[in-house]
Amino acid sequence: MQNSDPNADRYITIARACLKAINDTAADAGSREEKIQAVYEAIDKAFKAEFADYHQAVAVMSTVLERIASGQLDAQAAASLARKTLDQQPETTRNAQIH
Repeated sequence: MQNSDPNADRYITIARACLKAINDTAADAGSREEKIQAVYEAIDKAFKAEFADYHQAVAVMSTVLERIASGQLDAQAAASLARKTLDQQPETTRNAQIH
């Protein structure tokens, strides 16, 4: 992954969480299945943390789109609401690819 990729930091954070989980479970006396499950859980937790901003932004934008689609706003009010919503989205969701 190139450092210029907008998701490089996100990728590195998830990779580090995976490696930490692997290292943490290596010394454990648990079964192989328990160790694998612990790594899967670490990956899931890291993904959820890294994509929380996206999920929140999508939820807000979905609500705004539903309001605009209701037809209760004139064009100027709809455009204003859309602009305010875009301006309030987290920096991590602006002009970046999700994957």
